[in-house]
Amino acid sequence: MSTRTGTSTSTGAPRRTLIVSPTFHGYWRSIEDAFRRRGHEVLTVRYDAYDTVGEKLRLKATVELSERLRVPGDRRAGERRRLTDRVIAAMRAFGPDRVLVVKGDGLDERFWDALDATPRVLWLYDDLHRHDHTMDFLRAVGPVVSYSPSETEILREREGVDATFMADAFDPHRVAVPARRTDEIAFVGSGYRNRYEILGSLAAAGLPVHAYGREFSRHLFDRARTWSWARPDLAASRDVPLERAYQIVGEAAAAVNIHGLQTGHAMRTFEIPGMGGVQLVDRDDVDMFYDVGTEVAVWHSVEELIELSRRAMTDRAWAEGLRTAGRARTLAEHTFDHRMATVEALWA
Repeated sequence: MSTRTGTSTSTGAPRRTLIVSPTFHGYWRSIEDAFRRRGHEVLTVRYDAYDTVGEKLRLKATVELSERLRVPGDRRAGERRRLTDRVIAAMRAFGPDRVLVVKGDGLDERFWDALDATPRVLWLYDDLHRHDHTMDFLRAVGPVVSYSPSETEILREREGVDATFMADAFDPHRVAVPARRTDEIAFVGSGYRNRYEILGSLAAAGLPVHAYGREFSRHLFDRARTWSWARPDLAASRDVPLERAYQIVGEAAAAVNIHGLQTGHAMRTFEIPGMGGVQLVDRDDVDMFYDVGTEVAVWHSVEELIELSRRAMTDRAWAEGLRTAGRARTLAEHTFDHRMATVEALWA
């Protein structure tokens, strides 16, 4: 839980804004700071904050292990009640004027009832199927923002939800753009089958691929907490903090962005160019945000990705052009400050 106070940009007291968020790789800090810069007094409550080893072990033992063993009973319901109690207590103590809920499906209906008439916005930063919300709930909850253009249209046009498209973002205040360069072809993120196969193909082609994340790491602890032993045959490291992830994608000869089946563009789409990195992305619709060829590079096959990776390592002028132009576009249009202005307009 964190409280920050900003200088109001208008007369009167700062607006009291509550952010209810998952820990979310620390993105809540970027959201909080963006509101602070806009003159809000901010309280952030991370509803899934398991900050100590004891809390993590308790979750594994009482919820995740029972689910793995298919023990009868809904262990998530009890955990959801506990988390909801904590969030409601913090909200009542703070007395917000408005609330931004990020994802929010780890809380039960008592939280939404406790909001009463307080203006709120629900931010779905991932695909609908990764959220545990019904359409009836989304119609009733108030303004919803989605990171996916196609799902926003479905919500608004087919389902009657008060939905607005809002892309993910980059935080230029988290860490300085790195001055050094590495020869890595870097990937930072979760391990899915398509990512294992694509990155493995790059490594097999002789490229210096390095993957960062718990599903790539061979550390015993990471294998235990992901409930899996198998790992792809490529250079890999453990999870890194968000600030270090920012640095890695900026330092690398190129950073690979593999979305797979996601319908919207994830945070990494904006973080790589934001950090002055060379982004090799798998989606033509990145042209909603960047000029393809001058700000980012798009690939459609493993063969094309191999070719672009080699070019990034050898054609320095081309790579530096992408770095400079991509960062300029990101700072002009795709920061958390830009996104929180969208949320403010929905509260108005």
